Parts: sequence; structure tokens; C-alpha cells
Amino acid sequence: MANMTPKERVLAALDRKKLDRPPVVCFTQIATVDAMDAVKVYWPDAHTDPHKMATLAAAPSKVFGFECVRLPFCLTVEAEVGGCRVDLGKMDRTPMVKSHVFDESNIPDDLPADFMTKGRIPVVIEAVKIAKQEFGKELPIVAGTTGPFTIAGHLVGTENLLLWIITNPEAVVKALKLATKLERSYIGALAKAGADVIVMSDPSASTDMLSGEMFDEYAAPYIIESFKDAGNAKKVLHICGDTTLLLDHMIKTGVNGLSIEEKVSPEKAVQIVNGRAALVGNVGVVRPLLQGTTEDVLRDATRVKNAGFNLVGPGCGLAARVPKANIEALIKAVKG
Repeated sequence: MANMTPKERVLAALDRKKLDRPPVVCFTQIATVDAMDAVKVYWPDAHTDPHKMATLAAAPSKVFGFECVRLPFCLTVEAEVGGCRVDLGKMDRTPMVKSHVFDESNIPDDLPADFMTKGRIPVVIEAVKIAKQEFGKELPIVAGTTGPFTIAGHLVGTENLLLWIITNPEAVVKALKLATKLERSYIGALAKAGADVIVMSDPSASTDMLSGEMFDEYAAPYIIESFKDAGNAKKVLHICGDTTLLLDHMIKTGVNGLSIEEKVSPEKAVQIVNGRAALVGNVGVVRPLLQGTTEDVLRDATRVKNAGFNLVGPGCGLAARVPKANIEALIKAVKG
């Protein structure tokens, strides 16, 4: 097992096979300024150039020792294709959705026939192909996408979406169906391009927004539908916040892995999941990774590893200014 490639190790871990150690990965936003400096590729250029995107996505494996190539670097690709205005940010800030496009009266029944050629979808698909060719023999290619509930919130406004659950559930369903069609097509294209793992982040479907019952009605069915064309790619669902009460609900979506934040006790997560899905995470991205010491990182990462997580890594997307020494401490805690 010690001679496994990172790709073999990651895929085996997602299949919940017994290993000598878990892989150390970042299945959420992976790029940092130190990685950018190492390969001389920077945001925002890397958001719109497939060669730069692939190069930067692979940099953290070379610079720090992460065992994956993960792209793109934000959750705004689908929103932009749906018509939202997106600010692509700057060197140390990720893109942000700046406006939604629909209200209750004008949610369309379908997407334009050529939507897969719009925005940055072609850029990400081409970047996956490049990464697969250049790095895919040794490293798993991990493609990040956005969950349907979050996409729907981008399209109509998250506050509106939550209000409509009470006042106009038909509009919620209409927005979700539109988001799901977009996401299913996008995931299918990423899988065909060569993604080994597809990580869907659905932060708006957290317990901050939805109860377990609401998750089952307004998130889970659309997550399941979105993944239907994932092919042989491993499926991972990431939801932010304290997902302790959502873990059973997340498992029922049929994904291979659950990516969770540090707000969940790692020991409790392992107990609840009980081998029914691979656990990914859950070292804190603010504390200890951004604001803590290397000793803090070593302590927390060792705890996650010892708790029995199948893959160890940041609990959510890395801030671009996370100190290099702290990421190196994370890697050391897992690899030794």
C-alpha cells in the first residue's frame, strides 16, 4: 500500500478500503497565493484560461504534497451560465455572485439550447482534459461543482428561495428543476472530460437554512438527479456548517463520500456514518489553518486522522492567504 499512487490511494479511500494511512487531499477550493507564486499563475486569470487553471490546480500537489488536482476555484460557474453577474475577484479573493436574475414570475421552464457553450463551462471542461493528460496518471482529477439548492439561490436570491418554501413552493421547485438540468449536464461533461472525482458543494442546503425534512424535499432529490450522468466518477457531497443532523440525510443521496467542516466532531461523524460512506475533512480552515499555529494544525489533523476519516484535509475551501507552514503541517500530520 505504501507504493500506491496518490490516485490509487484516493480512489481506494473513497471505496472505503483499508489503507496504511488516509490520503491527504483538498476537495474544496485548493489554491493559495504560495501555490500561485510557485507556478507564476494567479487569480483572476486562472478562472478563465484552461491551461492556467490546470497548472494552478496541480500546484498544491507539487508545493505542499496534497494528493489530488482540484479545479475550478469557486462556486460561481453555474450561476454565471444561468445569467448572474459574477465578480471574478482578485489574486487573493474568489469570485462572487453579485446579482440574481429571476423572480417568482419569470423563472424559465428550460435553459437555452446552447447553455453548455456559455460562460466558463467550456474553460473548466478543457482544464479537466488538460489536467487529465498532464497529471492524471499519478493524481486524481477532482472537479468541483455547485449543488442545485445553492444554484437556485444564486438564480433567484437565497433569501427569496427560503421565503418561497413557505409562500410559493411551486416557484422553488421550478428554480430547482432549472438548476438541476444545468448541473446534470455539467457533471456529465466533466465526467466525460476525465474527472475521477466530482465534488458537489451545496452550502445553502446546510442546517443554517434547511431542516433534515426540508433537505429531503428540496435538496436530496435534486442532488441525486444531478449526479445521474456522473458515470464512473466518484461522487462526493460537501455541505458547510454543523452537518451532524444531516449526515444520515446526506448518505441517502447515494454519494461515495461526505465532505464536512470542523463544526462536526470527527469522532461523532465516524460514529454516525459507521462506514456507510467515506468521510472527507474536517480540519478547520479558519482555525487552525488560517489563524492557528503549526502545532494547532498538527493537533487537529492528527485528531481527524485518528478518528478514522477516510480522507483527511481542510473542512472547506482554503483561504488564499493560508500560511504555507500550516498546510505543510497538515500534510505532515497525515503522511508522517
